[in-house]
Amino acid sequence: MSATLDLMLAAPFWVAVLRIATPLILGTLGVLLCERAGVLNLGIEGIMVAGAFAGWVTVYQGGGLWTGVAVAALTGAAFGLLHGLLTVSFSLSQHVAGLGITLLATSLASFAYRVSFPKVDSPPTIQPFAPMDWLPLPVLDAQTPLTMLALLLVPLVGWGLYRTPLGLAVRMVGENPAAAEGQGLDVARLRYGAIVAGSALMGVAGAFLTLSAFNAFYFNMVNGRGWVCVALVVFASWRPGKALLGALLFAFFDALQLRLQQAGGGAFGVELPYQVYLMLPYAMAIVALVVMARRAAYPQALMKPYRKGER
Repeated sequence: MSATLDLMLAAPFWVAVLRIATPLILGTLGVLLCERAGVLNLGIEGIMVAGAFAGWVTVYQGGGLWTGVAVAALTGAAFGLLHGLLTVSFSLSQHVAGLGITLLATSLASFAYRVSFPKVDSPPTIQPFAPMDWLPLPVLDAQTPLTMLALLLVPLVGWGLYRTPLGLAVRMVGENPAAAEGQGLDVARLRYGAIVAGSALMGVAGAFLTLSAFNAFYFNMVNGRGWVCVALVVFASWRPGKALLGALLFAFFDALQLRLQQAGGGAFGVELPYQVYLMLPYAMAIVALVVMARRAAYPQALMKPYRKGER
C-alpha cells in the first residue's frame, strides 16, 4: 500500500498525468464548443488523426513546430467546415455525419501516409517540442508549450462563453435557436463558427501526440481518445472548468494503471490481471459519467437541426 502511495506522490507520476491529460483537454474543449452551439461532432476521432498526421508531416517537410500546430488546426477546421455543411446547411443526422467525418479523415490520413512514405517500414521521426525546463514550477517544467496552451485555453474558453456577447450568442443558439433568430442572430453562422473553432482544437489535440508526446505518426495512436472527450463533455456538464477536472481524473487513472503494470506487485498490495489495469481508467470514467450525467443540464437544442424561419 505504501509503495502505491509513494508512486502517486512522486513528481514523475504527475508529469505523466498532465501529459496524458493534454490532448483530452484540447479535444474536450473542442467538443464542448460544438455542443454549446447545439451540434454534436462525432468526427473528433478522425479529426485528431488527421491533425496528428498533418502537423507531423509539415514538420517533417521542414516546417517549424508551431507551423505544424497551425496546419493541424487548419486541417481540423476544414473538416469542421465539412461537418457544418452536412449538419447545419443540409440538416443531416449529426450522428451519421460525425461518424462519416471520422471515417473520411482517418482514411485520408492513412492514404496520405502511404503515398508520402510508400517504402518505409517504420515512420520517420522529427524533433518534437522540448520540455520547458526553464520554468521554475515543479511538474510544469517537464511539460511542453502545448500543455501550457491547453491549460490556458480552459479559462479563456470559459471567459469567452460566459463573459462575452459572442459566447452568449453561441449558448443561445444551442438552447433556443428560434429565439436567437428572433433577436437578429444568424444561427447558421454562429453554429458554423463554433464547429470550425472546436474542430480546430481537435486538430491541435491530435498534433500534440505527434509533435509533443511522441516524435512520429503511428496508426491507431489516437486510440479512442476522441470518444473519451465526447464522454468528458457530459461529465463536465458542458463547462470548461469541469472539463479540465474530468480530463485530469481520466489521466490520473490511466497513468496509475501504467505505473502499476510497470512496478508490479499490484494496487495496494493486491495482485490483479493486467487487463484489469487496462480497464481501470475507462471503468472509472463510466462510473463518473453515470453519476454526473444524472445532474447534467445539456443544451436544449443539442442534435436538433434548425431551418431558418422555423418556430
